Amino acid sequence: MKEQFYNQNVTKKVSHVTFTVLSADEIRAASHMRVTTKDMYNLENRKPADGGVLDPRLGTCRKNESCAVCGDSFHDCMGHFGYVDLALPVFHCGYLNHIVKILQSICKSCSRVLLSGEKRDQYLNVLRRPNLSYLAKKALRKKIHSLAKSVHNCPHCNAVNGFVKKGGLAYVLHDKFRFSKGDALAKHIEQFAYMIEKMPELKPLVDKGIEPLRALQVLQLLNAIPLEDIPLLCMHSDRAHPRDLILTRVPVPPNALRPSVVSEVRAGTTEDDITAKLSDIAFLNRDVLNKQAASNRDMVALQQAWDILTYVTAQMINSENSGIPTQLLGSRSFVRGYIQRLKGKQGRFRGHLSGKRANFTARTVISPDPNLRIDQVGVPEFMARKLTYPSRVTSFNIEQLRRLICNGAHQHPGALYVEAHDGRFPKRMLEFSNEKFRSKIANELRCGDTVERHLMDEDTVLFNRQPSLHRVSIQAFRVSVKPYRTLRFNECCCTPFNADFDGDEMNLHVPQTEEARAEAKQLMASVKNMSTPRNGEPLIAAIQDFITGAYLITCKDVFFNRDRAAQLLVQSRPPQEKHLSVRLPPPAICKPVELWSGKQIFSCILHPYPINLATKTKAIYTDGEEFCTNDGYVLVRSGELLAGRVDKKIIGSGSKENLVYLLLRDFGGDACATVLARLTRLIPAYLSHRGFSIGLGDVTPGPRLLEAKAGLVRFGFDRCRELIRQYEAGTLPTQPGCSGQQTLENAVSKQLSDIRDEAGKACRRDLHPASAPLVMAHCGSKGSFLNVSQMVACVGQQIISGKRTPDGFEGRSLPHFPRRSLLPQAKGFVENSFFSGLSPTEFFFHTMSGREGLVDTAVKTADTGYMQRRLMKALEDLCCHYDGTVRGARGEVVQFAYGGDGFDPMEMEAKSHPVDFDRLADLARTLHLAKTSSGSAMSSAGISCPLLPDQQTEAELNSSSRNLSPLSAAYKAGMEACAKRRRLAKEPWHQIYVDLCRAKHRRALIEPGTPVGALCAQSIGEPATQMTLKTFHFAGVASMNITQGVPRIRELINAIRAISTPIITARLTPEAARDEGQARRIKACIEPTRLSEICLSISECIEPDEVSIRLKLDLQRLAILKLRTTPKAIGAAIVSAKLGGYKIKGVDMIGADQLAVYPEDVSTIRHLRANLESVIVRGLSSVTRAIIHRDNRDSDYTLFVEGSQLAPVLCIPGVDGCRTQSNSVLEMASVLGIESARATLVREMLDVMAGHGVEVDTRHVNLLADLMTQQGEVLGNQRHGIAKLKESVLMLASFEQTADHLFEAAYHGQTDDLSGVSESIILGKPTRLGTGLFSLLMQQDSAVLTPPRRPVIFDSYPA
Repeated sequence: MKEQFYNQNVTKKVSHVTFTVLSADEIRAASHMRVTTKDMYNLENRKPADGGVLDPRLGTCRKNESCAVCGDSFHDCMGHFGYVDLALPVFHCGYLNHIVKILQSICKSCSRVLLSGEKRDQYLNVLRRPNLSYLAKKALRKKIHSLAKSVHNCPHCNAVNGFVKKGGLAYVLHDKFRFSKGDALAKHIEQFAYMIEKMPELKPLVDKGIEPLRALQVLQLLNAIPLEDIPLLCMHSDRAHPRDLILTRVPVPPNALRPSVVSEVRAGTTEDDITAKLSDIAFLNRDVLNKQAASNRDMVALQQAWDILTYVTAQMINSENSGIPTQLLGSRSFVRGYIQRLKGKQGRFRGHLSGKRANFTARTVISPDPNLRIDQVGVPEFMARKLTYPSRVTSFNIEQLRRLICNGAHQHPGALYVEAHDGRFPKRMLEFSNEKFRSKIANELRCGDTVERHLMDEDTVLFNRQPSLHRVSIQAFRVSVKPYRTLRFNECCCTPFNADFDGDEMNLHVPQTEEARAEAKQLMASVKNMSTPRNGEPLIAAIQDFITGAYLITCKDVFFNRDRAAQLLVQSRPPQEKHLSVRLPPPAICKPVELWSGKQIFSCILHPYPINLATKTKAIYTDGEEFCTNDGYVLVRSGELLAGRVDKKIIGSGSKENLVYLLLRDFGGDACATVLARLTRLIPAYLSHRGFSIGLGDVTPGPRLLEAKAGLVRFGFDRCRELIRQYEAGTLPTQPGCSGQQTLENAVSKQLSDIRDEAGKACRRDLHPASAPLVMAHCGSKGSFLNVSQMVACVGQQIISGKRTPDGFEGRSLPHFPRRSLLPQAKGFVENSFFSGLSPTEFFFHTMSGREGLVDTAVKTADTGYMQRRLMKALEDLCCHYDGTVRGARGEVVQFAYGGDGFDPMEMEAKSHPVDFDRLADLARTLHLAKTSSGSAMSSAGISCPLLPDQQTEAELNSSSRNLSPLSAAYKAGMEACAKRRRLAKEPWHQIYVDLCRAKHRRALIEPGTPVGALCAQSIGEPATQMTLKTFHFAGVASMNITQGVPRIRELINAIRAISTPIITARLTPEAARDEGQARRIKACIEPTRLSEICLSISECIEPDEVSIRLKLDLQRLAILKLRTTPKAIGAAIVSAKLGGYKIKGVDMIGADQLAVYPEDVSTIRHLRANLESVIVRGLSSVTRAIIHRDNRDSDYTLFVEGSQLAPVLCIPGVDGCRTQSNSVLEMASVLGIESARATLVREMLDVMAGHGVEVDTRHVNLLADLMTQQGEVLGNQRHGIAKLKESVLMLASFEQTADHLFEAAYHGQTDDLSGVSESIILGKPTRLGTGLFSLLMQQDSAVLTPPRRPVIFDSYPA
């Protein structure tokens, strides 16, 4: 049986983990034997060979054997290490880069670090600080290495040191004469003259003075490093020495870590890759190197064997090393080395430590069941018989558990196992037992025993759908055991799981302790997670058919007689309310027959909750509020629907002006669940009687619609032909910043878009109001008016990559059309509807667009998944503490108050505010009337508002409104302003209003322990899955595309310097903002103007005495562009230009409008002429273009600049530097500082989200921006940025680059204090988040702790 984890029950717990490099002596001390032979088995008896890599002293890997060292069984023995002594030292491939850096930092003669004097003492003092952080240590090492590498003469022995670089896995190259002077290299070559004659292949190395350093030589150098210099290498001198980075002894892991697999097909076993490599190492040691070293004859063969030993050792550690020869791999293309077993999704960290397989779990297909409440899940009986919960026997449940034992394992409810708490009998399995045996076990049952019973009704389980993108993807539900084989739940709960019923599967987890069940009920229950942490909007609400039925039943012309009204009310009551009486309201019509309206029936499901709501509907509202002719204004007073038709905005998700949301906020999740349970039973009962289906008649266009559509298409096509004719004739006026073709495409796209929109409006006018697609579009249950228009009228223009269908082979979009045709039919416009059917060419265009959507979805899924993983790793440790600050795992402050105000985003009722005071005043009045009225529905049902205190003194009320956030004063001011405006001071419900305001403020404060970092990552990552990978047009500016969607989010989160579409929004000073002439002059100073744009001609002039290039300037164009430049200035620009490397003698003026450019080399005149055309005479080189824009005639002019030169733009006269900004975060940081970068990051993130219709609370984006900028620089959420933010080795290793982080931590001797989330999960410790943030200290009476004295046998003897 699982037991709850208690800190005090553990005698020892892991407080920290220290990484270090094992020395040869430490490897031997931790080992039990030395491997001396390559043989794995004895040939005689096929048993593991003594002294081999499978020696029994290394532990056992078979279930029927015991360990030869400790004698324990396979399950109890963890195995024992051995070692192999290498005949010659080899480089450790994981530390090879560190070895090269050490060699670059030390003298190759005396092994001292190449630092002296003041710098040496300064760094030593810093490195001796006991609290030096891991990040600071890595930064110091980078600085010391950079300084020491630049020293070429040793300050200690005055020896010349060359340049060291990695040459391969077997040696390091030392270019020892690179920085030497004189004839030292010549003397060096003379020393090797004899060797070059014998081995000519050494001549290139000897001529360059490059000396290969093998592991033996490097070991001697590292061994000679004095102890006082080791701290300068940023190594922990007490834990490791640089010589330990060279392998002289290889550890042999236990057999259990590399088990032998017995083959079922052939005789023998299949050995692990590590075992094979260890055997190869033992073979090379004994049979090759030792013999050849003893003979001392063939040194070339000895070096080759030494190299092979290096490669085999490296392959065992990391088989993906680039330096391993391909021929060494043999027939096997992949070997699982140590690093391959640690890294990756299936590696040890991510596959076994961060995430694990679990028992007591079920998975199957899901199906809908509207008869279940939103907090219930239907579990198949077959599944309930397999899943168990360990119930402890008490005096209260012993009889029930005895009956379950008697039922056995195959009858539900029953039991599977029984375990005695005092060991009276071993754990008994009931699956194969008979009735007599089960009766005997039941009679022997005692209090304290444990019965693993079947899953039963009202048990608490966790329900989850993958991918789990946010917190509400896993929720706690109450079990309802049902027949058949699918998991069932109410359709209203689909939204948080993003589930549908087209074959989706979901997971069920059964908590195994009472503590786990309690936390699941209190924290994870679906009624407590009905709104999203992203912005507080409701997630669990009515969907699809429920919305359609509510829309239809609340029509003004829907009436029921007494029988039908009573039947609907009874059918709306769930089984939990069968004991409650249903009160039929007075009829809406009394004569000639009593009739009840659908609004009255709908109001009955809100009984007895007195909620108030006044809002417009989603689509049908015109004007006049509750007197709207379309009944499009919903008015609810005291729980009575007085006017309006209920649609998605009223009872669906995604809106806060919503009945479901108001119930949740004012009366709690249970009240909301009750109303939804009634709704989901009422609507199917009504629709099954009324009927609601779709057929061809619903989408058949009438004659008027067909005629209107034909006229629209005809007019639109004629207009497009006219635009094309103007473009071909060159008379089409171009838009600012656009070419002629871009202007044409924009105009044609707008015209074709108007055709579809107007056809949609005609469709809405012509279709019958009872048409099923139109009803669904009106109420918002499914689809939109665009879908209805495409079915009935016109499919419209097909868009591919944000444009009309491009031309393909031979300049045609399809072979059916002429070359380079610009007509709508040839560029993807689908004139037909889905009802009339598409022509072959239209079908092809439609499939192009559909294929792009499929590819876009597939790519987007991978991108957003990786993005969310990076966000979660960077933010997982952030938590709100009891002092109101947001801190990381090391206690570093990220925010002094969460979000700047300390409020919970999920508790915001108004936009970014905790409460709507006007609505709260109406609620206070309603509660007062319900309280004072003796016959009110609320008082008769015994229901009260949970926000109101039962008994609370004035002092307690004052303490409850403590000022914990800066906005508390503003909150109080808003509360008092509302009371003053509505004159509530004299009303009897004023105190109720004050109490409600205080309760809402108290509830809105963020709770200590809230994992705000994880919620931030989920709130940004989950909506990103709804975005696209495309770009869209900048608002009001034609053809200015800016990156949006997932690519833009990726740019912001990764802090990319070279973003794809940098835009500078240049605000102008008040004088220039109203003057178009000044705006054009500023544009001319920014936008680059090239020589080809202002020249009438550029010609080559060849005369007998000189050769030149003549430039004829267009002075009229210079005046129009307002460049304010002169021919002399243009000549100066030509002289200072680079011109592709071609040189000129000079530039002369010939008249007022001509220039002569004289080339230095006559033969380059043509190349020079081509380069002259691109010379920039005015403007900024990195700017593509600048566009003057204003929203309307009364607004100011603004410049949109495509480019990334913010600093020069700010310096241009007329540009308002205080309001000019760029969308590049890193450019804003470099020009205006880190605070402007943070503000830009927040603004751009919110703009991208809003552009796709996704609302994210600004507190989440603020937290992400604060984390990325807290170090004083913008750090992206990718591997390099996270490595600069986090110090935990285990956290970094579980993210990416596992081996690199582990090797670097071992080099530095780093200690991980295990304070973060990832480390706690890996070590199995409770995380310091949520309920794990605090500890309880309980003071008990010492007398209670003293155990009573028990009598012993010696008490009877006389003293």
